[in-house]
Amino acid sequence: MIKEIHQQSRENYGSPRVHRELLTRGEKCCVNTVARYMRENDIAAKTRRKFKHTTDSNHSYPIARNVLDRQFEQTEPNRAWVSDITYIPTREGWLYLATVLDLFSRKIVGWSMSCRIDRHLVIDALQMAVSNRHPPPGLIHHSDRGSQYASNEYQALLQEHGMICSMSRKGNCWDNAVMESFFRSLKTELVYHEDFATRAEAHAALFEYIEVFYNRIRLHSSLGYLSPTHYELAI
Repeated sequence: MIKEIHQQSRENYGSPRVHRELLTRGEKCCVNTVARYMRENDIAAKTRRKFKHTTDSNHSYPIARNVLDRQFEQTEPNRAWVSDITYIPTREGWLYLATVLDLFSRKIVGWSMSCRIDRHLVIDALQMAVSNRHPPPGLIHHSDRGSQYASNEYQALLQEHGMICSMSRKGNCWDNAVMESFFRSLKTELVYHEDFATRAEAHAALFEYIEVFYNRIRLHSSLGYLSPTHYELAI
């Protein structure tokens, strides 16, 4: 059963998540026993590589203060979203991914991909999030100080939907730690183990990871070992 669960998690689960899934299936065991069986059978979670973050903060746009102030635990959906951009290597060149995450459930509520890292990339991700969630006015939207998020067009979109703009302090990745954590998981569990021939191939794999695995299946320790979708359904 451990081998089956490990394979179903795409070899991403370590002993704590495997143990929780065994409990869900009605198996009585302790996490130390699961860890021992995994060691004895060479079953291990995929390992992380050093994470590299890129931000273009050399611009003349106004910068918002850090309204979120690392309040990552939210008690209701659509109260605070975080957003960021990362890059995916392919043999055709970079594919850029922008995501919007709801801090309440850690669910990716909006995303966009492009071969260009510009304001349209983040605008498309935010528009998807708004279309999916229809948030009320007063939602805190947090990002880094990148020119894409500080641009006039993006700020106008935030104002149009009554969102409060919040930005990380300069050079402080911890101010957007939850979004950084998602990107680390994405790269550890998918990107570092693939050699994408084309951007289209990467696009398909990222879509499947976000919409099928991450949002609906992957167990999150911070959510009581529920997936984001199941956590929202439980409220």
